[in-house]
Amino acid sequence: MHFTLQERNKTWMPAINLSIVGLVVYIMAWPVSSMDVLVHNQINVLNGTMVRIQCIFTSCYKMDVNKFAMNWTYQENTNETEEMFMTYKKGMMPLRTDRFSDRVQFVGNLEKNDLSITLSDVQLSDEGVYNCYVRNPPDRIQGHGIINMFVVTELPPPRDSTIAVAIGASVGGALALLILSMVVVKCIRRHKKQELISDEQKMEEEGKLDAEGGPEEGTKQL
Repeated sequence: MHFTLQERNKTWMPAINLSIVGLVVYIMAWPVSSMDVLVHNQINVLNGTMVRIQCIFTSCYKMDVNKFAMNWTYQENTNETEEMFMTYKKGMMPLRTDRFSDRVQFVGNLEKNDLSITLSDVQLSDEGVYNCYVRNPPDRIQGHGIINMFVVTELPPPRDSTIAVAIGASVGGALALLILSMVVVKCIRRHKKQELISDEQKMEEEGKLDAEGGPEEGTKQL
């Protein structure tokens, strides 16, 4: 069943407040990994229009185009099988499918870790779950962004739309900055830890060399 945006807006304000509280609690309680994927968890799209589906990742490691991998998949709901429609392995490869045909285009920027796509001439049948998977070795964690897209047949009144967009933009921007700052802190800590490990390994190796060199020097003195 499909609803209009005007019907959805009646419950948007309480839902937005609960989502903000829940998301902040989740971020503060859950440790930030070195790989994070930033997406809009839910988007509402007008039937027959074009939509940009955002996917931006953050990582402690610079992207290596020869090792980097990314997949976009679609599923009607979380219980259905995923259908891949775009992949990256040493190059971006849109996969032509019966569902999307040639309506999907990559519009991101790899240099800015932007993996966003556009879907043109959105149909009611395009409603579902869109998954953005990211691998950026040597990071061992696979990033995963989940976007629930709802297709509607009517736009809400302008004032309701403006309020929703303003709230969404401000909340999204604040959360993005919070997550980015936490990732930077974790990256700094990781690099410091790696430096300490390297120093310890170096001292260990020097100790072994001293131990091996001792008897030789004693023999020369004799």
